[in-house]
Amino acid sequence: MIARNPRQAAVRRISMALAVSVSALSLAACGDGGSDDSAAKKGNDITVGLLLPDRDTARFEKFDYPLIRQEVASLTENKGTVRYANAEASVTRQSEQFRKMIADKVDVILVDALNSKTIATDVQKAKDAGIPVIAYDRLAEGPIDAYVSHDNELVGQVQGRAIIGELGDKAEKSKVVMMNGDPGDPNTARFKDGALSELRGQVDIVKEYDTKEWKPAIAKANMKKAIQSVGLNNIAAVYSANDGMAGAVIEALQEAGTTRMPPVTGQDANLDAVQRVVSGEQYMTVYKSFLLEATNAAKIAVAKVQGRAIEFAALTRETVDSPTQKSIPSMLVPVVALTKDNIKDTVITDGVYTVKDICTSKYKADCAAIGLD
Repeated sequence: MIARNPRQAAVRRISMALAVSVSALSLAACGDGGSDDSAAKKGNDITVGLLLPDRDTARFEKFDYPLIRQEVASLTENKGTVRYANAEASVTRQSEQFRKMIADKVDVILVDALNSKTIATDVQKAKDAGIPVIAYDRLAEGPIDAYVSHDNELVGQVQGRAIIGELGDKAEKSKVVMMNGDPGDPNTARFKDGALSELRGQVDIVKEYDTKEWKPAIAKANMKKAIQSVGLNNIAAVYSANDGMAGAVIEALQEAGTTRMPPVTGQDANLDAVQRVVSGEQYMTVYKSFLLEATNAAKIAVAKVQGRAIEFAALTRETVDSPTQKSIPSMLVPVVALTKDNIKDTVITDGVYTVKDICTSKYKADCAAIGLD
């Protein structure tokens, strides 16, 4: 459960610099005698379509959707609504949901695409219908209006650095297994490139797997193959692109009888992953502030629909290229490596979890050992 007051304080704190920037730009426009010449297209009675990819990634249902819904309501005096659909890892279902939202004439669509290429047709249909599309978390192809995510290459770099740092002087001869995400996900290549920029030439990457639809069961099966091929005690570390796969990798290692868990990376700061970090089963996870990502995605969507061009520009100061489009207005949210040492300063301070959420009876002793009580 989100700790309401800490979360609100964290969002205010993280967004303060951005709010100052928006205000400064607005004042500058007024001072020049100019104004946002694109008058509000719509008032507060708007509908934001939200398409999320799966339920296996815990953050989507527990955080992203509720946060976006809350922020849209806050920005529209409780008159705006969010129409939500989850594809449950089906590309076909996501396309059907996308087209339903076009048919229902929502005012803007936020989409976390399961497959960046296949979604392009639906993005074009939305464009033809006059509905702006904002790519959320994953970069979609087609004529999108904005992109809100994290620096995904940096995510991989943070994971790779964590492995090198933990292996220390032993890194050069260490055998590492790479468990990459779904090749249809545009973020997968960026995570992988970032990780390889740190790992290549520093360790011996002995096995590497792609994981269709990020399914933990597939990751577990592949980890079993790696153990059989490389040898349980010869695996020095496992690069896992996200937390769902990290849990599966750890299960495979435990079932194989490991007595020394190698460092395993992750991403998303799922609650079970944070607990595994506490217990020492998982070495780290990448904490991407979905609080900041979700709330700013809502701000960008509302600003776009209401024609507030100056605020939209201030929120999307960076640009990103996709295979089908150049210079997409973007916001890239910072990331941080979460380890035992900074749990208090990250997910607890930001109100994502409370100590009680993390330190259940199973983890009380481990929590006490790292001062988390």
